[in-house]
Amino acid sequence: MKNEIKLAFSHPVERSISKISDIELDRISLRDHIVEVEIGAFQSERGLTQRICFNVVVEVKPLHQVIDDDVDKILSYDKVTEAISDEVCAERVNLLETLAQRIADRVLTEPQAYRVFVRIEKLDRGPGALGVEIVRTEDDISANNQLGLNNDELAIRPHVVYLSNTAINSEYLGGWISQLHALKDPVVLCVGIPENPMQAINQKSSIWRRLDLLSIEQNAWILAGKNSKCVVVSTKTELNYAIKQGRISVWAPSKMILDAINPPDVDASNTYKLAYWLVNILNGKKLSIIGVKPISHDHGKMVETLPLKECIF
Repeated sequence: MKNEIKLAFSHPVERSISKISDIELDRISLRDHIVEVEIGAFQSERGLTQRICFNVVVEVKPLHQVIDDDVDKILSYDKVTEAISDEVCAERVNLLETLAQRIADRVLTEPQAYRVFVRIEKLDRGPGALGVEIVRTEDDISANNQLGLNNDELAIRPHVVYLSNTAINSEYLGGWISQLHALKDPVVLCVGIPENPMQAINQKSSIWRRLDLLSIEQNAWILAGKNSKCVVVSTKTELNYAIKQGRISVWAPSKMILDAINPPDVDASNTYKLAYWLVNILNGKKLSIIGVKPISHDHGKMVETLPLKECIF
């Protein structure tokens, strides 16, 4: 693969000497495309952007029809830059490998694309460029789709339920979860900061924000400990899997919130806003809020405020 990548980015004369593919392919390329991105696994890379350089070569199946100088009949360069922009804006990621894979998958959804070479480099992390290079074919993306590894929006729409601390400590909690379990619909439970948080309330720094999120996750584990039907999940992949299986999940929000390009503006007094944000991210069927009366919001979703009584679902 290393030799193939070298040839993909080399001069056309060098490529003509070595036949990379068994079929004759055309190429389009994007070179030295630099974007400011927040990316990286290290804490020092959070909260700031760095220059990322993209080089992409797409091998395309030759068109055996008259093009007539019509951009709609070819795989446009815009499709490559859009793939980069869409993936950069979709979610904060830690690894260049993850970003490269997602860009390659998106480019390969184009019917004319056969193989894509992606090189991504960080320009500000050291004395030189630090990067990764991958090559993927249309067969790779077909295999991923067959395994159910695509990230398309779920057709199954979950029921998101926010539980206040009063609701978590209610004598009716077990009955509510049993009611939800009996409905056979996927459910995602959201909670707020517990009554005795880690001294993080209403602080503005990123450290205190992380502590607030960890306090919420502490509450999620407390809830899961009260009922064996509830399983704590923290990633979009875990949520998608649980939703497809029709399970009841308790959302631990730290990773998704910290990795979000546009995270919700939430403090200790309005943590139910996390549930508003999540129901939109998951394209949820509806949002139920138990034990607190929220400020009115219109997110185009069905929102209901439920009382603390024995049978509510």
